[in-house]
Amino acid sequence: MDFLTLFLIYLCFVLATIALLCICSGRKESFLLRSVNSATQVLSFVIPTQLQRVTQRVLHRLFHTRNCLFVVLHIALQAAVYGEYTWEVFVYCWELQFHLLLLLLPYLLLAGNVGCFILCSRTNPGVITKSNHASLVKIYAYDGVLFQKGIICSTCNMEKPARSKHCSFCRMCVHRFDHHCVWVNNCIGAFNAKYFFLYLLTLSAMAATIATITAAFLIQVVLLSDMMHGSYIDDQGQEHAVEILFLIQHLFLTFPRIVFMLGFVILLTLVLGAYCCFNLYLTLTNQTSNEWYKSRRYGCSHHLTSQPHDRRVVYKNIYSKGVWMNVKEIFKPPTVLERKKK
Repeated sequence: MDFLTLFLIYLCFVLATIALLCICSGRKESFLLRSVNSATQVLSFVIPTQLQRVTQRVLHRLFHTRNCLFVVLHIALQAAVYGEYTWEVFVYCWELQFHLLLLLLPYLLLAGNVGCFILCSRTNPGVITKSNHASLVKIYAYDGVLFQKGIICSTCNMEKPARSKHCSFCRMCVHRFDHHCVWVNNCIGAFNAKYFFLYLLTLSAMAATIATITAAFLIQVVLLSDMMHGSYIDDQGQEHAVEILFLIQHLFLTFPRIVFMLGFVILLTLVLGAYCCFNLYLTLTNQTSNEWYKSRRYGCSHHLTSQPHDRRVVYKNIYSKGVWMNVKEIFKPPTVLERKKK
């Protein structure tokens, strides 16, 4: 195998890690970070103290401060996938007379994804300042469970509006805080949630489209070669009909980089597709990732009711106004004037 093939093998494992991070990025402590901390504790018995301190500083820099590392990694992975698609898959498919519009579709999705990425990363998510605090605090009512009136942010020294949260990465409170996304290097809040949703949707569509075209190309190769009706002789000299496992092995040896890329994008399609569905669920129910995560501590009910102190508090999302209004709120965040009219 050449160097590029080995590099793509390595990227496959990196992509699996990235997929997990995409799902866990909205949680306070991701599965990956917990695993790293556990491994660090085990290895602390054999690793020098100085090296441990350096590792801890690096991990803190990566996972607890705002930086562009994951943005660079995101761009590098996209470049690797699109480079392989352009140099091999596109050329082979063009020779097999695939429809040009189908082959250009990943590039159109890429253009839309880049636009959403820039808007998501550059748009103010809803930073709460002393000048806009009075207006933002009137937009959402306190539910008395997840958000209670009178809670002061010790860092910003301001009362927290309902549905807001202080981001430890950006060191600021964000209106309708969802989560901090390391891939866009910005918080996801009231004013860029729509761009994040579209970014995630186009990213999932990109992966699915490239996976479909690549799989169609490999299937076409198999059909044209009539390999399924052939046979092969194993190491013991026995003849066997061509099976799926043999077929995959043959395609891997013939098109190693294309097969690895297909594995990348299939994995990415499954993980991003699941994450996209989860975000769609949050949109339709008017929840944020932060609220969904916190609400797991409570039971579910159709109404938020006052209960005696000796009984368990039952939480209900009071911000949902129906599917259409919930979707509209994502793309057009409410203002104080709109709320007064209701």
